[in-house]
Amino acid sequence: MKLRLNYLLLLMISSLLMIGCTNKHITKKKPNILFISIDDLRPEMSSYDNSIAVTPTLDKLSKQGTQFNRAYCQQAICSPSRASLMTGARPETINVIENYTYFRDENPDIITLPQHFKENGYTTINVGKVYHGKYNDPEKSWSMKPDKKLIKNTLKGLIGGYVNPKNQKIFKANKAAMIKKYGAEAKYGLGLGPAFECEDVADNRYLDGYNTDLAIANLKKMITESPDQPFFMGLGYISPHLNFVAPKKYWDLYDPEDIKLAENNTAPENGASMGLHASFELRVRSNIPNKGDIPDTLAHKLKHSYLATSSYVDAQIGKVLSFLKEEGVLDNTIVMVWSDHGFHLGEMGVWGKATNYEIATRVPLIVWSPFQNENNRGQASDALVELVDMYPTLCELADIPQPNHLEGQSFKALLDQPKLKWKEAVFSQFPTPALREWAANPLSKGMRETYFGPLIEEVEEGIKDQMKEEWDRALFENDIMGYSMRTKDYRIIIWKDRKNKDKAPLFVELYDHINDPKETKNIAEQKPELVAELTAQFEKGWKGNLPVQ
Repeated sequence: MKLRLNYLLLLMISSLLMIGCTNKHITKKKPNILFISIDDLRPEMSSYDNSIAVTPTLDKLSKQGTQFNRAYCQQAICSPSRASLMTGARPETINVIENYTYFRDENPDIITLPQHFKENGYTTINVGKVYHGKYNDPEKSWSMKPDKKLIKNTLKGLIGGYVNPKNQKIFKANKAAMIKKYGAEAKYGLGLGPAFECEDVADNRYLDGYNTDLAIANLKKMITESPDQPFFMGLGYISPHLNFVAPKKYWDLYDPEDIKLAENNTAPENGASMGLHASFELRVRSNIPNKGDIPDTLAHKLKHSYLATSSYVDAQIGKVLSFLKEEGVLDNTIVMVWSDHGFHLGEMGVWGKATNYEIATRVPLIVWSPFQNENNRGQASDALVELVDMYPTLCELADIPQPNHLEGQSFKALLDQPKLKWKEAVFSQFPTPALREWAANPLSKGMRETYFGPLIEEVEEGIKDQMKEEWDRALFENDIMGYSMRTKDYRIIIWKDRKNKDKAPLFVELYDHINDPKETKNIAEQKPELVAELTAQFEKGWKGNLPVQ
């Protein structure tokens, strides 16, 4: 009897140990990653800078996770920014400084963020724009393509991104005319339709709503068929990128009387003439003047449309998060939401991205993790962080090793200690915005001839007046790079010949964010000692400005 009791006791202990091992195995399952990109979104949410923006999903996420108030991109244009953050290396390291260089051509063996997760046991899948356009790295980054047969919608009837037949007709006519004159070159920005569209249609009639349906359907399939397999989903939204298209109900969220135009609508005093473009990206749209001021009535409509598309994307993200919560998967999913760069909405007299200033380089970044310290949820961090930091952060959060080539710093520690002392500076760059298209490539023949001939002459005259004997068109078009460093209190922009970096800068800009947060006056000439101090800090590079461990 005693032996039997001992046996039963031993069996019970063994069962408990087995249960403990099983539970340990469950808790050790790698967390899923939902990596959400939003194109051209500056911190245009009520949790950030805009009290009228209707973005309840992102506002709630920031209150339950960590919002980074000082996050910056490495270059304020799509492909260089995305190639940088997805490879974990900076634009000049991977030699991608404009939209038409494929990072894989320049770096055939570099390990990307999703590729690294795939090699560490994750199923990786991409829906929408995460990389830039066709440079999607399908062979190495992604385990699978999304199954489009899982949803009924096919986006038939969407032409040029438009639902309205009139806008479709304008787009097709303009594009055909440019292709006839310039051939393949016309595919890159020539011959476009209106800058915005408001139609009373369902969310999935436009691309972002379609991709939301596609993402949810594929998540459901993965969760159902492989519940124990961790996934990394790159989910990319095109809005609020031009064209600003969204269903009418999102436009109706705003009273036009509440929408205010930018107050700082002129170039910075004593700023670099080469530092601002002539809003080329906006001006190629059919309902925008090719030169001159944007009329206030049109500017109001543009800002209204930007807000509407921001709300549209916010609603789509809400649908995906609600689905994951309903499926019981969200509590093991790390959510990281980011934008590739900011966007001028008339600030400094500019519409578009593609500058080195605060409004173009600062981005929203929100992280929600089920493993955060509950006491610190909802506390925003003012630490300086960069998009290139996301790769190492996700590695640390998922407990997988970091590749040796990474040029960022994991900010995992800030999720639990948002006020922790952090980086001394962050870095961005952009080549001569005034003389390049919004894709950061030198102006094409078509752009010069079709839209901007007289406008370009005006822009060049401004640079000549400022630079005098330093002016050289070939140099300024092809080799001048603006290197921007943001510290807690200042932004310095150093304009240099990127092929001869040892030469003295051609021009320097300095902005005091304590007294001039909108960067309205370049004070470099008045503060030579501060310029020297910040230049020395700049020369230390990103490695020399990392937090002391």
